[in-house]
Amino acid sequence: MVSRRTLLKSAAGAGVVSAAASLLPAWARSASAGNKGIFELAGSSFDLTVGHSAVEIGGRAGHAITVNGTLPGPLIRFREGETVTLRVRNMLDEDTSIHWHGLLVPFHMDGVPGVSFPGIKAGETFTYEFAVPQSGTYWYHSHSGLQEQAGHYGPLIIDPAGADPIKSDRDYVLVLSDWSFEHPHKVFARLKKNSEVYNFQQRTAIDFVKDARRNGLKSTIADRAMWGQMRMSATDISDATAAIYTYLINGHATADNWTAIFNPGERVRLRIINASAMTIFNFRIPGLPMTVVAADGLAVQPVETDEFQIGVAETYDVLVAPERLRAFALVAEAIDRYGQVVATLAPEAGLVATAPLLRARPILTHRDMGMAMDHGGMDHGAMDHGSMDHAAMAGDPVQQHDHKRGAGVDMVAMEPANRLDEPGLGLESVPHRALRYAQLRSLTRNPDLRKPEREMEIHLTGNMERYMWSFDGVKFSAVEKPIIFHEGERLRVTLVNDTMMTHPIHLHGMFFDLVVDESDFKPRKHTVNVKPGDKLSFDVTADHVGDWAFHCHLLFHMHAGMMQVVSVMPRGVAAAPTDAGADAAGHDGMDHGPAPKPAQKAKAKPMDHGAMGHGDHR
Repeated sequence: MVSRRTLLKSAAGAGVVSAAASLLPAWARSASAGNKGIFELAGSSFDLTVGHSAVEIGGRAGHAITVNGTLPGPLIRFREGETVTLRVRNMLDEDTSIHWHGLLVPFHMDGVPGVSFPGIKAGETFTYEFAVPQSGTYWYHSHSGLQEQAGHYGPLIIDPAGADPIKSDRDYVLVLSDWSFEHPHKVFARLKKNSEVYNFQQRTAIDFVKDARRNGLKSTIADRAMWGQMRMSATDISDATAAIYTYLINGHATADNWTAIFNPGERVRLRIINASAMTIFNFRIPGLPMTVVAADGLAVQPVETDEFQIGVAETYDVLVAPERLRAFALVAEAIDRYGQVVATLAPEAGLVATAPLLRARPILTHRDMGMAMDHGGMDHGAMDHGSMDHAAMAGDPVQQHDHKRGAGVDMVAMEPANRLDEPGLGLESVPHRALRYAQLRSLTRNPDLRKPEREMEIHLTGNMERYMWSFDGVKFSAVEKPIIFHEGERLRVTLVNDTMMTHPIHLHGMFFDLVVDESDFKPRKHTVNVKPGDKLSFDVTADHVGDWAFHCHLLFHMHAGMMQVVSVMPRGVAAAPTDAGADAAGHDGMDHGPAPKPAQKAKAKPMDHGAMGHGDHR
């Protein structure tokens, strides 16, 4: 925990410190028998220094961009409704920033260079000051270039103004992350040259024989021909994998055995934050059920489960109540199951939980291509997946695609399906309970119960082979106008994933109500995992005037162009072109050449609540 009195100072004024234990803030060190977790007093004034640090991960030396010389950064903790002051000093030789992920701050305090503020120049100090009307588990990170991948992130806890509805005896933060010893820009450059450069889980001849025995030779040949025609791999689940990543919990690799202590019968709260750059994790504690009590910082009606998929930038709070005197494994396994990180929940220090074996890799299917049904009789070899038209298939629902096409869009989903009642790629057939978005319900009634008056449809698009990513076929450097919301209006936004990858989509400045049903208790989130071939909707109230980033939280996808700007226009002000995107190179980390035009406006139409039409999109 960091406060006015206890904040760590950067060594030599530049954030350069020695490796090992000194790089771990107190909150991230293994718990001792007398440690109750994070029950320290909160502060209201903070000094943060962004600088360079030497690090040691798994016995290897490396370099990180850190906050106050630690990896992860210090735990920032304050109270709901109180005004806090955060002075951020930049000791790098490049611009930096801090975005307060999920916090409802004034837009000029949101920390996105080129959208909400100019960024923090080298050697300068920027003062953030705000009060937030919320509590819960959040985090902070750089929104400048690829600094987040290099270590610029940390946890953030907001205590409720009154009594906490979530009662526990111990309270721990688990920050999940992916660390690479390769420079982030080098990783990105390799992905641009070959999007599968880090995928070493390709299917083999042995897999072909097994599939032929199970599905038949003709079907298996047709399947391989289809994937070859699309120039895609059925195992292309993650772009950056354990081939370059060491996965961490609170800055610790598995061998470090980070440990949280419990006494039998205690209720232990685990605040799980996915602060990785590119890794979606599956989190579980074998042999110990978890009760999910909060999602993205906001309390939900308790749901007991055994595993959940947590997208980049999502947070989940869970309660566990271990009764036995044994060590439990806290397992965060990468979605592609190529690697994992394991920590320990134990009744005493020094115990080591048994790490489970990695499970079989998931395989993409027709459903992940946006085909709601498996068309066994299709001639996959002759299909043009960039422009395929299933309209001739009588009875099939056909998704409209009037967005931009071309080199940046290598396929579209013609039959996307709502996948909110699915647990996530690879968890469909696990032998235990796996959390689904459809199970989540807000603990309190949604604050705005109006029916949406407008809807808009936004497509997640890309060319996986060329590593091009965009919204509606337009990457951020080429957008023309912002997506316009009008202050106070209620909208329904539908996201259609035309790609075969899961995208955690984050909207700054507002929570949205995920449409899992039409009740008054929809789960309220700031980030949602959009599965391959998925079509989901959320309702949002445009109650915060300003320009807000809207993007995929896979860092390299945002870097490559999957980002837009949402402009909430004040009442009585007509929508007009803005310069919201005029500094794209500052906040998506790329030098796109000439300054781009502002983000493209999404068309929208009044909703037909009876028919629930798809609406218009760009």
